[in-house]
Amino acid sequence: MTIDYTAQTTLITGASAGIGVEFARELARRGSNLVLVARRQERLDALAAELEAAHGVTATVVPLDLSLPGAGAAILAETQRQGVTITSVINNAGFGTQGHFHEEDGARLTEEITVNVSSLVDISRTFIEPLREAGTGFLVNVASMISYFPSPRMAVYGGTKAFVLSFTEALWYESRNSGLRVLSVAPGATETEFFDVAGPAAASGAKLQPASGVVRTAFRALDARRSVPSVVVGRGNALASSAIRLFTRRNLVLLAGRITA
Repeated sequence: MTIDYTAQTTLITGASAGIGVEFARELARRGSNLVLVARRQERLDALAAELEAAHGVTATVVPLDLSLPGAGAAILAETQRQGVTITSVINNAGFGTQGHFHEEDGARLTEEITVNVSSLVDISRTFIEPLREAGTGFLVNVASMISYFPSPRMAVYGGTKAFVLSFTEALWYESRNSGLRVLSVAPGATETEFFDVAGPAAASGAKLQPASGVVRTAFRALDARRSVPSVVVGRGNALASSAIRLFTRRNLVLLAGRITA
């Protein structure tokens, strides 16, 4: 079934920068109203004003720190207070840390797991029942190429994104007859603020792709007649994710360790 974007009100987390901004701009261009969630209210306000002026949509701003518990309930309460009904969700918020696990800060790792996994699950659980009942929208969770292989020196980030991939593909199966489109999107290294947090070495020398390419790949999958549970961004990345199955787990870890050294 073709998605009518003009009938959607789409929640986007991590909407203040990078991939989240590109999702917001493309959805507004397609006529979707928006609920923009991130910590930095001034950026959200500026983006909301831009999109409302350019496309005539309604953009609701919900400033929220997703490293704190209860994200789903907080977003639901605020949108209900403003009379907004969410019909689609893009869980894009996330960040990574780099370093040997035994040397990393435990509190920071807890925040990473909360943002990348716990809040994503909480938001998905909060909204999936009405999304399934409506059967006209989509749930997109942003994973990563790192979902497909272990990543020494980014062990926690890689583990969280492997969870996102597995979790989302399972939801795709559970929702496939409901009309709700569920999709995991796995970008490679992308031009965002991610490396401002994780550090430039986290790119492992990869050429950074534009955030707009991630969004194009996601909508190509959402607009296709045949629904798929997951998609990898970039032809080279897609080939690499397929080639991984040729390696034993031991050799795959050894290879990943050398690449990220």
